[in-house]
Amino acid sequence: MTLPFLRTLREAIAIDLGTANILAYQKGRGIVLNEPSVVAISEEGNRQQVLAVGQEAKRMVGRTPGNIRAIRPMRDGVIADFEVAEQLIGYVIRKVRRGRHLRGAQIAISVPSGSTPVERRAIREAAEAAGAREVFLIDEPMAAAIGAGLPVTSASGSMVVDIGGGTTEVAILSLGGMVLSQSVRVAGDAMDAGIISYLRREHRLLVGEETAERIKLTIGSAHPPEEGEGREMVIRGRDLAQGVPRELVISEMEIATALIEQVAPIIDLVRNSLEAIPPELAGDIVDKGIMLTGGGGLLHGLDQVLRANTGLPVLVSETALEDVALGAGQALEHRTLYPFAFEAG
Repeated sequence: MTLPFLRTLREAIAIDLGTANILAYQKGRGIVLNEPSVVAISEEGNRQQVLAVGQEAKRMVGRTPGNIRAIRPMRDGVIADFEVAEQLIGYVIRKVRRGRHLRGAQIAISVPSGSTPVERRAIREAAEAAGAREVFLIDEPMAAAIGAGLPVTSASGSMVVDIGGGTTEVAILSLGGMVLSQSVRVAGDAMDAGIISYLRREHRLLVGEETAERIKLTIGSAHPPEEGEGREMVIRGRDLAQGVPRELVISEMEIATALIEQVAPIIDLVRNSLEAIPPELAGDIVDKGIMLTGGGGLLHGLDQVLRANTGLPVLVSETALEDVALGAGQALEHRTLYPFAFEAG
């Protein structure tokens, strides 16, 4: 017979409920799901029906007829559409547990450190509505630091910069707590919007979010190339003057120009956080440097730009895309080692 507390531990799931992507971690299996935070819904009168979730729903963005909406229920890291968020969480849980319901399991969910009590309650209630027996919330910078392997329980300070889809968060951690935490609602989504705006303004070409994201991942850069125009790629969109589809060759130099307005607030946030560090921890940060994580932290050249603007070493986590989910999962697995990590309901 399996003891109840062992069964509950096996059923523990950690979720990074991100603005752009949702990841899930399960004990003994690691990261078991990584899909876009998108839900496609069919609307007929007052009736709503979920048609697709995750990658399948993302492929519908910008391609749906009038009665179908592709919705991202998370905005700036918090719930913007409660009912759709509940559907998204339920989908993740069923997929992780291979079709079985969640009843009786524990679930940990990451939340932005600057989220309000109302926003935190909404996330907790969405998980409970999906069937969780017990819900734990963990601040994203703490989860990211644990996932990136920083010694958050030691007496020396560690600094993490977590750039997600909706928010960029900077935190200084020591002795299991966040000594300082600051955030700005500029991250991966804002970068995509900056690319869309630039192409519209400079080339009179309209592209969608999916194309903008692909441009960012392929030739995006936080600083201009050292020589010439850098990398190039062919993109397609709608010509705003002629109203017809058109191809365009875009360069790394242009995309670096397009992203200036999004990179600058991130640099300012990091510098402001460094200025606010208690003197006792400043030396630790000088020695260890800054850990850059999150999907936005993988933007080409961002580590170099931060290094140039701070004079500190900047490391990019090898598991940047997964750190928040990994950290939340590890903290849930080893709660005796990380009793400080969670805000319990």
